[in-house]
Amino acid sequence: MIHPTRTNLFLLKEKARAVSGSAGILKARRQALIREFLETSRPFLRSREEIRNTYGNALRELALSLGHEGRDAVGSVAAAAARDFAIDIAEKSIWGLKYKDISVAEGPVRAPEERGYDYLSTTPHLDECIYRFEKLLESMIDNAEFESKLKRLGAEILKTTRKIRVLEEIVAPDLRRKIRGITQFISERDRESYYRLKRFKKKARRQIHRSLTNLPSLDSSDLSS
Repeated sequence: MIHPTRTNLFLLKEKARAVSGSAGILKARRQALIREFLETSRPFLRSREEIRNTYGNALRELALSLGHEGRDAVGSVAAAAARDFAIDIAEKSIWGLKYKDISVAEGPVRAPEERGYDYLSTTPHLDECIYRFEKLLESMIDNAEFESKLKRLGAEILKTTRKIRVLEEIVAPDLRRKIRGITQFISERDRESYYRLKRFKKKARRQIHRSLTNLPSLDSSDLSS
């Protein structure tokens, strides 16, 4: 229970202003996060569509390569073209929100002569198949970066929205209720003090008037003596 004093009323009003300012800052942050979310979601959707198309084309070229080259020949080419692939993960920040950024030192897509097999002795379907799967890997890396960023942005937007709702629907109304209660209490106390002072002045004037009325009157004999 807050004691209804002018000092506490001042402190509550300061706190209410601070809550209003905090809610405004959180709304601006949420707006910036939503804008970043929308900007990130567009390439993310395009990346998912690209993965779907690339994967379908790669499977079609793989089926044709298996038909022309045979499973053993395709397996040996795949073993020759295999390599270690390094992925770098760095931490970045947007409006204080940290997320993982994925990058590669060397792109997945290679020229035919860089794949470690004699591409002149294979069919174009096999070369196209390897190219499609390398493009698929490239798209999946991009998609993983977007997905990680979108998940962090989405979670932070929900978290910020909950904070705003708590401030606007719980904290701020409670402060306004307390301010209103203390203000009414102080106003009633001031009115009581005013009327009490008014009655005291009226009573004092009445007593002074009565005292002046009861004073003995002076005649001429008193004056001569």
